[in-house]
Amino acid sequence: MHPEILRELSAQRGRDLREQAHRGRLARMAIRSRRHGRDLPDDDFVVPAIPDYVDGSFRTDRAVSQVASEAGQAPARHAA
Repeated sequence: MHPEILRELSAQRGRDLREQAHRGRLARMAIRSRRHGRDLPDDDFVVPAIPDYVDGSFRTDRAVSQVASEAGQAPARHAA
């Protein structure tokens, strides 16, 4: 095999092993910190709102009862 290809394969293997070791260190750190009652630093992750409808709009309880009462029906209190 060509020496440059061998060198690149060796470098890639080294990067993969370093990344795996880094992930292992992070996992051990998380396990130890939870075991000792310390919290991990906040990552400021915010869960985005998931729309209720395909067009991206959200259902509101007021709108559901308003539509039902406009149709002359009492709003349902349970799912069908």
